[in-house]
Amino acid sequence: MVPDSDLPRRQFLRAAVALGGASALAACQERTDGDAVPAGDPAAKPARQHAWRDHVPHDDSGNSLLPEHQVLLYVDFDPDGPPDEDARSTLDAALSTLDRAYEWSADGLLHTVAYSPTYFDRFDTPLPSSVDLPPPRALSDFEDPTFDTQDAVVHLASDRADVVLEADEALTGDRESVNSESVDARLTDVATVDSRRTGFVGAGLPAERQDAAGIPDSNPVPEESPLFMGFKAGFVGNQATEDYVTIDEGPFAGGTTKVIANLRQRLDDWYGEQDYPERVAELFSPGHAEHDLVDGVGANLGDDSKVDRFLDDIEEQARATGRVGHAQKAARANRDDDGNVRLLRRHFESTDDIGSDQPVASLHFPSLQRRISTFEAVREAMNGTDITAATPAVRQRVNNGILEYIFVRRRGNFLVPPRRHRSLPTPRPEE
Repeated sequence: MVPDSDLPRRQFLRAAVALGGASALAACQERTDGDAVPAGDPAAKPARQHAWRDHVPHDDSGNSLLPEHQVLLYVDFDPDGPPDEDARSTLDAALSTLDRAYEWSADGLLHTVAYSPTYFDRFDTPLPSSVDLPPPRALSDFEDPTFDTQDAVVHLASDRADVVLEADEALTGDRESVNSESVDARLTDVATVDSRRTGFVGAGLPAERQDAAGIPDSNPVPEESPLFMGFKAGFVGNQATEDYVTIDEGPFAGGTTKVIANLRQRLDDWYGEQDYPERVAELFSPGHAEHDLVDGVGANLGDDSKVDRFLDDIEEQARATGRVGHAQKAARANRDDDGNVRLLRRHFESTDDIGSDQPVASLHFPSLQRRISTFEAVREAMNGTDITAATPAVRQRVNNGILEYIFVRRRGNFLVPPRRHRSLPTPRPEE
């Protein structure tokens, strides 16, 4: 199956990634005119799998521009029990093929493999105390997500649609070579793909894909917006650094933990009932709307959302305005005692819908942090339960940030090991 050849180029490439497979790759390569892809140097790869910041473009304010095309492969390893050295060597060979084939960059390929608590349950030895990796759980009394408990997730990301498709095929298909590198081992030699999910991020892409369930027929998503909700996100001043989220002791020092949630978006009321100042107030804070801090999609904010200005009197603001902002709620728990941001968020949009044939607006939300408990604390703050107690105008979902418009469908917790332990690690890989 291939995308409609009459689609504009960028929309065609995004559709090809969503479809996947050898036919989509061949069609994608025809539309990219065989542009050369920079080859990789395994010795030049960073020790951290999550080291992306220095290898992606930045906008004029220094904010990271994440790769446009992204694929998540959720896999289970065969058989049950601890993996043997043959399986470990096979996976290492498959991942090393990608290392040689593609430069570690958005022009080449960025990729990680991360492991779930279920994977580590194969072993009699527990993870060290330096790794906080509990099973996923519901983080509010109004969500009922399906938990991703597959053994691992492989994340592929590139500005080149043909690269993520080719890398996907190298891991799961029957290609004999990728970017002139021989494919001698595959992920599927040792694992079964349980779920393949795709997404995109970047100015123009959400506007092109807004013909999806959950978005009004009026096509309200601005062309300049990198996300369906119509605003920029991921300001560098409101993101943890890669150093901050890196585990700094124990056998997995140099790694991090990763939560990946999938959120269904229902934006008819977001665009149909809320005017622009109200959307600003609910996404950022009422103070942002009152002081006209946001223009358009928010590019004028530069490298910082300015949300820290509106944290000290959040309950008073809620009582005065009858609403509370998403960013200001979460920011209360997303700062340590020294003011450092605790989470590094790398979210991207999707129109996949698992088990459905129609496009559905959703958000893949990967978050990196040293400890899963940190993410859970920020998510609890985002619930705004204390604000609902402070004023009757703010309810469980209504006037409570963006909770009225997003619904958690899936969530999984994972450990992203340092590169040296990325291939089927044991809980104590250095013993």
